[in-house]
Amino acid sequence: MTTSQPETRTSEARQRLLATATRIFYAEGIHAVGVDRLVAEAKVTRATFYRHFPSKEDLVVGYLREVHAMERGAVDAAIAANPSPADALLAIADWISQAIQSPGFRGCAFLNAAAEYPAGQPAHDEVIAHRQWFLETLTTLMAQVHARTAEPAARHFVMLRDGAMAAGCLFDPVLVSETFHQGIEGLLRVNAERQANETAR
Repeated sequence: MTTSQPETRTSEARQRLLATATRIFYAEGIHAVGVDRLVAEAKVTRATFYRHFPSKEDLVVGYLREVHAMERGAVDAAIAANPSPADALLAIADWISQAIQSPGFRGCAFLNAAAEYPAGQPAHDEVIAHRQWFLETLTTLMAQVHARTAEPAARHFVMLRDGAMAAGCLFDPVLVSETFHQGIEGLLRVNAERQANETAR
């Protein structure tokens, strides 16, 4: 019993650090936040910090992986709840729209990180890995709407999403969300019509 307590405390400290980093990095930027601030707000010692994350950059990677896990969970849930690929894509668009209209929205965590970390750094690698997963997920769904144009259609979805995430910080988030959703609906409609026309031939 007593031997499990240090592991529990260790796990809790690591989760507090990740939760604190996720909140502050997203709201204020990564480079703007120092280790002292993270340690103080997570209520851990510096020794505990460095036991879990040998450097701040390791925590940044952990933060991005945490955000990836949350976003992947939301996308997987949207797909599981919508057997139709078109409905699943619309559900993913709904989730993005809800994020844009949420309190404290500050754009895409990964695009924000990419602006702070150039190519070749571990944090940038996490950004690329996340975006590749998202693109591949959309491509798989789009292939069930219209196989021949699945890849460009998925890239189109990602570009619409990127624009909406950026615009949502600058303009009326409700209007941005509506415009984004209309774009996704149009994209799906065009590709579904292509599939129907090819099937009818």
